[in-house]
This record gives sequence, structure tokens and C-alpha cells, in this order.
Amino acid sequence: MSKNKYFNYLFITNNPEIAKYVESFGVNRIFIDLERLNKLERQGHLDTVISKHSFDDIKVVKSSLEKADVLVRLNPFNRETKEEIELAIENGADILMLPMFRTIEEVTKFGKIIDGRVKFIPLIETQAAASIAKELDDLDCVDELHFGLNDLHLDMGLKFMFEPLANGLIDSWTRELRKPFGIGGIARANEGIVSGEAVMGQQVRLGSSGVILSRSFHMRSQNLDELKKRIDFEAELNKLELIRSRCSDYDKTTQDLEYSNFKQLISNIIKG
Repeated sequence: MSKNKYFNYLFITNNPEIAKYVESFGVNRIFIDLERLNKLERQGHLDTVISKHSFDDIKVVKSSLEKADVLVRLNPFNRETKEEIELAIENGADILMLPMFRTIEEVTKFGKIIDGRVKFIPLIETQAAASIAKELDDLDCVDELHFGLNDLHLDMGLKFMFEPLANGLIDSWTRELRKPFGIGGIARANEGIVSGEAVMGQQVRLGSSGVILSRSFHMRSQNLDELKKRIDFEAELNKLELIRSRCSDYDKTTQDLEYSNFKQLISNIIKG
């Protein structure tokens, strides 16, 4: 796999101080999460957060940044979608993300409303959406794709979030994609049930162009003081970059070995 020069680190926050701070160390997309519809029903039994971000946060965070993009995840397509898109763009969103869609029609309608004013990233987190990844890749209105492993594994009835990354499904869905695509989230290099190092190896193998820094990465910090006290953010992000650089130089034999180890790790976790 040739080295992917451009790689996006996404950080979910509506705190302008945190946004400015993490941007200074290489985070190039700040993620405002406005998804609410049906999320509690889908993920209420899991250790996930239902965001309390607002449209007003877009402008505040945007004004704190120098060059990082503001990515805004809206609700699944609904009768308020046009208004949500207009509000997000009006407040300064650079990229809009559509979650939990199942049909190409939802994506084309969303893209038509955007009309090229900002970038559009459909978030693939249903089996139906994954099955049409190539068709989505061919749409002029789509700039990139992102595979959301949390809802995706739930929708498919799988036991663990990283199963699609280990069982060949992500391979099959991304093999023919031409546009940039990101995959799920990542923990710190040496932390998490599945370490950031293990996940980054698969990001590189598959040719991913971006990943979300998970809550575990920043230890659920709610403000800048907490973030600075809990982790050395610069050092942790640099660790991931060094791993990414190293993995980018792997030959196919080494990549295959790392993938085999990753599959075994996920299998062991599932078996408990």
C-alpha cells in the first residue's frame, strides 16, 4: 500500500478552546454532532454519548479555528432536513454528514439540497448503505464516505464494533472505491480494548483517509484543563502518526501478517 499523504483526524467537540488546542497539534476536522433522532433507541444500552451540541456551536467553534474544517453530522433524513442543512451552512459548516441512511435516494436528496455549497460525506452505518457503497462513490454530490462501525455492527447484528474491520466486510465494501473514505474511530496507540496501534494498521492497509479520535482517546475530557491534565495530546497524536508512517511502509506480506493478528485479536474478544 502506498503511503497516503493526506489523512484526517476528526475530534468531536463543541468547545472552542479544545478545538483550537487540538488543531494546533494536527487535528484537521472538528466534528460537531447534531444527530438526535432515534439515537437513544439504537445506542441507549451502550456506553455512548448522545450529543448536546447545537447549531450555534458551529459558528463559535469555526471562529476559533485557523484552517481546520468544521464537520457537522445532522439527523437522518427527515422532513426538517432542508432546514437543518441551511442552518448548518449559514453558521459556517465546511462539511455535512448524513447518518443512518439506507437508500441512495436519501443521499441524492441530501446532496441536491447542499448543491455543492459545502462538502458532503455520507456516513455508512447500515448494512443497506454498505451494500451500495460503490454506487454512492459514483455520485457527483458525494465528496467522501465514512464507515461508522458502532451503528453498523448493531444494524448487522454483530457482537463487537470492530468485527466488520476484521471479517473482510470493510475490505469488500472499499475495494473499488475511488473517493476518499474514513473508517470508524481510534483509541490512543497503546490503550483501549483494541489499541490505536492495531486499528491504525488496518486503516493503512485498507487505504483509509481518516479516523475519529474516540472519547477514550481524550479520556472523555469536557474542557481544556481536563484534556491537558489527562493526556499529553501532542505526544499521543504523534504516536499515531508514527504508527501510520511505519505501517505505510509495510510490504504485503507484513500487512497480511498484521491483518491475521488483528483478526485473531477480535476473535478472542468476541469469545470472551
